[in-house]
Amino acid sequence: MTDTHHPTEPSARLSITQTTDDGIRVLAVAGELDADSVGMLRQALRVGETPASAVTVLDLGAVTFMDSSAINVLVAANRDAAAATGQLRLAAPSEPVRRVVEIVGLDTIIACYPTLAQALST
Repeated sequence: MTDTHHPTEPSARLSITQTTDDGIRVLAVAGELDADSVGMLRQALRVGETPASAVTVLDLGAVTFMDSSAINVLVAANRDAAAATGQLRLAAPSEPVRRVVEIVGLDTIIACYPTLAQALST
């Protein structure tokens, strides 16, 4: 994995670190995804910052909380990625995040993988 380490602006409750693994952009998210921090996620997910056909994997293993504002950002980012012939994948959601993803049916819209390795190898 190539570590290009592009953290977004620091937040007391959220951090996002970008790396690249074999041409796939990986955003490792840690902390809480809520109305106060979702702007940081939206900024990190912007399609314009990657090639149009790029794959972005969102590693959710260290996310402790996710609310509806984050769901809305992920749905919009998935739509934007698909429109640009790219793809968004979710990887390794923590238990509380996995429950939210399944309850709202996000896993039927965005590919969701139990591990980062599986999301990268697909």
